[in-house]
Amino acid sequence: MIKAVNLHKYYDSLHVLKGVDLYIKKGEIVSIVGASGAGKTTLLQILGTLDKPVIENNTLLEINNEDITNLNDKNLSKFRNIHLGFIFQFHQLLPEFTAIENVYIPALIAKRDKKEAEKQAEKLLEYLGLSHRLHHKPSELSGGEQQRVAVARALINKPAVIFADEPSGNLDTASAENLHQLFFKLRDEFGQTFVIVTHNEDLANMADRKLVMVDGKIVNGN
Repeated sequence: MIKAVNLHKYYDSLHVLKGVDLYIKKGEIVSIVGASGAGKTTLLQILGTLDKPVIENNTLLEINNEDITNLNDKNLSKFRNIHLGFIFQFHQLLPEFTAIENVYIPALIAKRDKKEAEKQAEKLLEYLGLSHRLHHKPSELSGGEQQRVAVARALINKPAVIFADEPSGNLDTASAENLHQLFFKLRDEFGQTFVIVTHNEDLANMADRKLVMVDGKIVNGN
């Protein structure tokens, strides 16, 4: 599903990623942990095509059998919209839109039929226990509800991979535990691959594999 070889990233003179290699199988849930500044979020952004690595002689980034390093910006945006989903610590919902509108916006960007997209968004929100919140705006939702809307948005285009950056970092303990269980339920029912950056040890240890980053490198994985 994801194959990365010799990923490097610099910010000016700061060498953030120092030759990262990894392989993630379809349907696998992988957590990435490490101290602040270890390069976790940078790695997630590059794997999620939100940033680009420095291209070395043997650098490779392949997702769902597509060589990402060969795509121009337009095709990269299209690939990201269709094949990848994102969940962030701060839900990043658009405040002026309702829950259902926030969910189906990525489908409209993918030029899908609005009625079909709206129907699927409603089903996703119902699946996530939010059928009574379809027309509420983010300010009218609890933190846990907002994050579930963000999960539905990540799922709307049926992506192959979902990237999550500290997804439960802004939630109370009960909401965080519910979200963690939800990831595994989604994987089991829909077959998505999850790559999760987290400081939450409970979530990290629940994953199929935990990768540890230190100073821009993956130093341990089980």
